[in-house]
Amino acid sequence: MLVHEGAERDAVVDRRLGCSLAAVAGAVNAAGFLAVGYYSANMTGNVSTLATGLHAGHVSLFMSCIGLIGAFVAGAVLATLLVNAGRRRVLPSVYAWSILLEACLLGVLALVDILLPGVHRGVMLAYGLSFLMGLQNATVTRISGARVRTTHMTGMLTDVGIELADWLDSFRHPADLAQLARTRERLWLHGAIVVSFTAGGIAGAFLYGWWSGRFLLLLAGLLACLSLPGTVRRPEVLTSAGTVARENSSDV
Repeated sequence: MLVHEGAERDAVVDRRLGCSLAAVAGAVNAAGFLAVGYYSANMTGNVSTLATGLHAGHVSLFMSCIGLIGAFVAGAVLATLLVNAGRRRVLPSVYAWSILLEACLLGVLALVDILLPGVHRGVMLAYGLSFLMGLQNATVTRISGARVRTTHMTGMLTDVGIELADWLDSFRHPADLAQLARTRERLWLHGAIVVSFTAGGIAGAFLYGWWSGRFLLLLAGLLACLSLPGTVRRPEVLTSAGTVARENSSDV
């Protein structure tokens, strides 16, 4: 799931990866709100809150939203720099390492939640979780060729609406069979991601309420299990004929 990118991927692999990471994102988003009162993955809402906070003269709210948005963008920037560096070095494992980095940092934030009391805990969790959601979303966007986004449910639901309309329209007007198959494939992909994000959010709300920071540790462990097989992928090397040869043909 975390090795091949772009056209080398099929719908099944995209769906497995998208659903897995969307469930984690939904859980983190819900847990973060319960912990600090902010949604770490909802940048649309944070931008709107920024605007209303500015209008109402709530400087602290305005600055908090600026921080959340900046942290999300910083996570996306770091993920993209890592992926670009890995591509230049022909490292197919770079995506897995990016998700493993997310797992490690989430584990650190879980320990912060458990061990650090007071206002410093809230600040670190709010900005840290937003940073991780930006990192995850950029990683998945790059590996899937922008077909999958695990935190952007507005876009996913828009795609579901478009694809559902195209599918329903095919019952009244003849459609190209290949195009119809692609529509059903995308509808299944995006619908499954939305359901996974929702299910993850429900689980996150209940489990964080019961376990607090220990639930974030569990999520970190799940991310590590997802990413570790891909990190053992060996780099590709160029043969004397100039073609790419894989030292290890195993896939994740």
